Amino acid sequence: MARNLASLLAGGGVKRGFSYGETDDFAYNVVKDGVHVHDLQATLLHLLGIDHERLTYRYQGRHFRLMDVHGRVVRELLA
Repeated sequence: MARNLASLLAGGGVKRGFSYGETDDFAYNVVKDGVHVHDLQATLLHLLGIDHERLTYRYQGRHFRLMDVHGRVVRELLA
C-alpha cells in the first residue's frame, strides 16, 4: 500500500524516498506516527490546493464539512 500511495503522490509536493510511521512485527498495529484516514484526505486536499476546513456541501438546507471536524494536514509528508 505504501508504494502505491507513494507512486500516486509522486511529484505532487510530497517528500520522496522516506517512510512515515511504524507498525509492529506483524504489520497489524500502529506503533509510531499513525495517520488517520481523515488526516490523509486532508493532506491530499491540501496538495490539490483545497482548504479542507472550508470545503462544504449543502444537504437538507444545512452546510456540512466534508470531514466534519476531523482531519489535519500532515506537514511531515510535505516537501
